Amino acid sequence: MVPVANICLLLLGPGTSITHAAIRTLMENGCAVNWVGEDGMKFYAQGGGETRKGYHLLHQAKMASDPQKHMEVVARMYRFRFKQSIGTDLTLPQLRGIEGVRVREAYAEASQKYGVEWSGRRYERSNWMGSDPVNRALSAANALMNGLCQSAIVSGGYSTAIGFIHTGKQLSFVFDIADLYKVDYCVPISFEIVSQSTTEVEKRVRQACREKFREVRLLERILPDIDELLQVPDQFDGEFPADEDRALPEPLWGVYQEE
Repeated sequence: MVPVANICLLLLGPGTSITHAAIRTLMENGCAVNWVGEDGMKFYAQGGGETRKGYHLLHQAKMASDPQKHMEVVARMYRFRFKQSIGTDLTLPQLRGIEGVRVREAYAEASQKYGVEWSGRRYERSNWMGSDPVNRALSAANALMNGLCQSAIVSGGYSTAIGFIHTGKQLSFVFDIADLYKVDYCVPISFEIVSQSTTEVEKRVRQACREKFREVRLLERILPDIDELLQVPDQFDGEFPADEDRALPEPLWGVYQEE
């Protein structure tokens, strides 16, 4: 038995069998489904989210396609992450350079605080164990954060592909949103776990991250944060209750029938 009404995301690993009826029940209860690799370290596919509204997606596309609005969202994302003002005249490559410096500083600070040797962010997908313990811990923590953010994004009716800082991938927006929280949670947790022991770091960091995310109620914050970053209006023009009736047609369909 799966308590579908109490969870937001179900991860299905290799060897899982699931029926059509089970998937339907999960979707009807707003539980997203992701098909993942062993230990949740790879992502292959996802099921639909809870909402049937298209307003968030339309607004997201509008903000991303307008160059000025796009950069305004990027600036808000950087202000959110680093709690500092960002110049409005900076280009995206310049902002990415500033981001790189600040992230490296976060790694250095965590290394000093927890006494864990740090030689840079290095990992190879094809050689997982070739990375040092702290890099493996960071990768595991980041994967967990990505999954949580993806669940919220899909549930809120946004597109995972329409990103602002990251672009060109099906999960670009997931990376944008997950990066908002990684320095605050994934980085310190990973270094702390490795400082305690270098055995089973992936398992232990996932457990620690799950507990921290629950403690700070992170999932509840993600959609309101996205709404603020994208400046989503409280009401949309021509709003109709798309989630109240699954069979409710688009307004254009109704007008066409009347004619």
